[in-house]
Amino acid sequence: MRWTLKPTPNKVITEALALELKVPEKIAVLLVQRGIDTYEKAKKFFRPSLDELHDPFLMKDMDKAVARINRAFKQEENILVYGDYDVDGTTSVALMSSYLLSHYPQVATYIPDRYTEGYGVSYTSIDYAHDNDITLIIALDCGVKAVDKIAYAKKLGIDFIVCDHHRPGPVLPDAVAVLDPKREDCTYPYDELCGCGVGFKLIQALEQEKGLPAKTLIPYLDLVATAIGADIVPITGENRVLAYYGLQVINTLPRTGIRALIENVKKDTLTITDVVFIIAPRINAAGRIKHGLHAVELLTEQDEAIAQEMAVNIENYNAERKDLDKLITVEALEQITTNKEEGLKTSVVYQENWHKGVIGIVASRLIETYYRPTLVFTKSGDKLAASARSVKGFDVYEALEACSEHIEQFGGHKYAAGLTLSEAQYPGFKAKFEEVVSGSIDERLLIPEITIDACLELHEITAKFYRILRQFAPFGPGNMSPVFMSKNLIDTGYGKCVGADEDHLKCTVTQSNSAIQIGAIGFNLGAKCNLITNKKPFKAAYSLDLNEWNGNVSIQLKLRDIQE
Repeated sequence: MRWTLKPTPNKVITEALALELKVPEKIAVLLVQRGIDTYEKAKKFFRPSLDELHDPFLMKDMDKAVARINRAFKQEENILVYGDYDVDGTTSVALMSSYLLSHYPQVATYIPDRYTEGYGVSYTSIDYAHDNDITLIIALDCGVKAVDKIAYAKKLGIDFIVCDHHRPGPVLPDAVAVLDPKREDCTYPYDELCGCGVGFKLIQALEQEKGLPAKTLIPYLDLVATAIGADIVPITGENRVLAYYGLQVINTLPRTGIRALIENVKKDTLTITDVVFIIAPRINAAGRIKHGLHAVELLTEQDEAIAQEMAVNIENYNAERKDLDKLITVEALEQITTNKEEGLKTSVVYQENWHKGVIGIVASRLIETYYRPTLVFTKSGDKLAASARSVKGFDVYEALEACSEHIEQFGGHKYAAGLTLSEAQYPGFKAKFEEVVSGSIDERLLIPEITIDACLELHEITAKFYRILRQFAPFGPGNMSPVFMSKNLIDTGYGKCVGADEDHLKCTVTQSNSAIQIGAIGFNLGAKCNLITNKKPFKAAYSLDLNEWNGNVSIQLKLRDIQE
């Protein structure tokens, strides 16, 4: 691990802000690091408001999209709501279809089959629409690169509205409207929305045209918050507002399907982290193991008994997914060692019978062992399909662009992408990807980084400090949970390894010349237990959370790493 301490902001600014807000100066430091340096900005940060949402009609083509949907209502056309099979796609379809169905009956949904149709808009779905007299398709979380397929649909008399957030290719599809804040000619003020977020802006525009405020759409925000968490988009700007209110819905009055998924979670208040690790994997499991339509059906189901039954099925899919990703990860790691590829700058592995639904998770697991850009391939029909994952600071999408001569198609983001190629292209691609990454990656990016926000003395960790810190949530990219560093820590003498395999480190720390003692837990830090024995001083990087034990609640250090 390499520790990187963020620069300390201007002391005059932090002192003035601390005084104005009546908060400890270290809180002001954290705020200024996040670009919050005035009372007004702090007010917006701590009290997000739906009034801060941008006018949806600022998005390029929004007027055309709204006009086309209203015309479909008026002419009694059949509408198909289409989305990808991951969390962002299925929540988008649930959001758009349930909203439209509350106004108009002739709405169907479609999620492509991961195995027979693959990612994005498919010819199969367009033929399905044509066979069922559907004349308008609203594509969510996909479509911005589906130029040929949307042209095919147009020949059949089917219009498309695209709601996407991926980077467009050099040519936009010939759709009625292409809503994508990443379009070069779109001046929308915020371009980090997820697919479900772009879908939300469309229903916000439909409401606004009727003279209704955004607050009428609060019941849909549990879906938007789930997509924001799962898609790992920055929790800044509009995403912060949407996630903030979406979490309130999840914790007070979630839709029947989400309530069924979280029924057995023994937590009073769910956070974005819980959304990422509890709700999202279960929604994803439907598309990974069975079919994404199961997730849409659960998220739109209103009958509690039926939703409970669906949730049980999805729980089973998730258990199967866990078993598969563990098994494939072991096989992939063995392949790297067998091929003597431990010293490369990339991990590229392939086995034809690996389950396509879990290769993205396996790629993330491999990064835990070999911290470097990673691709996991499997056979998909007569092609090879891969999921790519990257390390912090390295743009894997750009690296794939540099390998495009060896790829049939690809899409995605800076840190996650998908691609297909022919089996004959695989060796050339693998060599080229290693060459591109080796020639462009900064060596430091191949060492996991802990970014530390500020140094703390233990006496600064007070109940008030922690109470204010919790109000920085929801956390995520662009607003990560603060990480602190403390030096000259000493274990009080009871530090030990815990867990079935003694993988974890548990101790109580104090600081020289201080009577304060604080409990600490370090998951997967058991191997570093020797650093704290015999009252050796050490430094720790950690975040803060609450430890609840036997009815007692106390602040504890959640250790990220320790060093001499």
